[in-house]
Amino acid sequence: MSTQKHIVVIGAGVGGTATAARLTREGFRVTVVEKNSFSGGRCSLIHHNGHRFDQGPSLYLMPKMFEDAFADLDERVEDHLELLRCDNNYKVHFDDGESIQLSSDLTRMKSELDRIEGPLGFGRFLDFLKETHIHYERGVFIAIKRNFESIWDMLQVKFAPEVVRLHLFGKIYDRASKYFLTKKMRMAFTFQTMYMGMSPYDAPAVYSLLQYTEFAEGIWYPKGGFNMVVQKLEAIAKNKYGAKFLYDSPVSKINTEGNRATGVTLDSGEFIEADAVVCNADLVYAYHHLLPPCKWTMNTLAAKKLTSSSISFYWSMKEKVPKLDVHNIFLAEAYQESFDEIFNDHSLPSEASFYVNVPSRIDPSAAPEGKDTVIVLVPIGHMKSLAGNAEEADYPKMVERARAMVLEVIEHRLGMKNFSDLIEHESYNDPAIWQSKFNLWRGSILGLSHDIFQVLWFRPSTKDSTGRFDNLFFVGASTHPGTGVPIVLAGSKLTSDQVTTSFGKRPLPRKVQDQISYKAEDVTHGVQLMPLFVYTFVITFLFFVFFPTNATNQTAASFINSALPKPFRVSYENDLLLERLNAV
Repeated sequence: MSTQKHIVVIGAGVGGTATAARLTREGFRVTVVEKNSFSGGRCSLIHHNGHRFDQGPSLYLMPKMFEDAFADLDERVEDHLELLRCDNNYKVHFDDGESIQLSSDLTRMKSELDRIEGPLGFGRFLDFLKETHIHYERGVFIAIKRNFESIWDMLQVKFAPEVVRLHLFGKIYDRASKYFLTKKMRMAFTFQTMYMGMSPYDAPAVYSLLQYTEFAEGIWYPKGGFNMVVQKLEAIAKNKYGAKFLYDSPVSKINTEGNRATGVTLDSGEFIEADAVVCNADLVYAYHHLLPPCKWTMNTLAAKKLTSSSISFYWSMKEKVPKLDVHNIFLAEAYQESFDEIFNDHSLPSEASFYVNVPSRIDPSAAPEGKDTVIVLVPIGHMKSLAGNAEEADYPKMVERARAMVLEVIEHRLGMKNFSDLIEHESYNDPAIWQSKFNLWRGSILGLSHDIFQVLWFRPSTKDSTGRFDNLFFVGASTHPGTGVPIVLAGSKLTSDQVTTSFGKRPLPRKVQDQISYKAEDVTHGVQLMPLFVYTFVITFLFFVFFPTNATNQTAASFINSALPKPFRVSYENDLLLERLNAV
């Protein structure tokens, strides 16, 4: 009988697929069970008559996270994905008809900032990038690539300075307001919190790391659609390491016995035994529906804040729309009020900000020749019903309102009277559909929110947060380190390593190393001199403060003067003058 341990992974989203690949590489036998007939979860595709739509993510950000994920599997990302870089990051449209281009090209950015912010605007922009650079580098190192299994992993003296350095208790809009004078630029550098399902007035300032990666590393797109990332990870997991994927296999229950998870039961009644279970299903849904109830689930977890939902339209266009770029942002003039309606009222804003993506602009394979594929994401509040009862809200009516609003804004700001006539076919997702299709709790598309007390150790753990089951693990948006494809990929390593060590094994080192290694300039002499300078300053300061003036009838300065060779001494006349001044 084989002694190989068997791991069951629930869900073939990006987190579940990456974790399955990692665990099979570690020598485990892995079975992935997925409720849908396709991979990726929210990171999946919709097809219609030659049009291809990314159902969820469309911006390939933080490319180093993707490189690390493939390198950990002994592969190079460039051997699997053809990445296309956007010439412009965004075209941002305002209520007064004006628009600006955000670009990682500094020459273009200087022109835009000079025009909107004045001659000093570009310098303030560089100062903003300097701050966000710190947020990115330190944030990734401390919060994303590190697990917090115990509160003591977080409460360490060495992390104390980071509270200030990362502006953990500041808000993104407040920090942007320090650098940008105009409302337009403040909006243009804060709307990115929508990708985290949060308001820029509530999101911790450290998450400006998103703005940094857009400008410093660019915005990319995988040719063939974002789901190509998941497809390639699955191919590595199956073809290279031997993982097994079962589709159309929804899980009805995680089986438990004592303090152990013993496997899963599918809707079909089939039982799959396991030595450990990794859950990539929505964490809040899993605790409510797949596991035995407990006080932590009903009280602590149920009380946590959720991210927003969305009404997402998928439009097959009859022809190309040249006035739309790859990534387009339409911002409401009532900017703060629109976010308040989303996160306080949990509704569709009366004046919405929204995102329009045209993948066919950068990847022609996304649409038939001569046509465009258009995706519109309108952020709205998650379901008000605590139990996720979709019938308590009239979502069909809300979808109609959102559609009319989007079309009116696009036609007005682009100067196109016939845009709606160009839509050949439409499909959409609303909170009820998101919940039904992907088990997203209350239709929240990005899981638990990232308030300061819902991150790090405060966020549900990668290992069962109730402490009931020793071999139940989690990966995905609502567990540590958080939401977003690159963050979840980083989280898959934390989860995989935790599973591996729970069986008494040490995670294998990667075989593929970074292609470029940098060697710092030798500054040994300068580094050695610094302690000498500090020591000399301290001794000199103490000498002047504690010199026994009364006992020696000399000042510290006159004592030093008398010890100098005669040619270097201050003249007697000057000494006499100083003594008279001191007496006065």
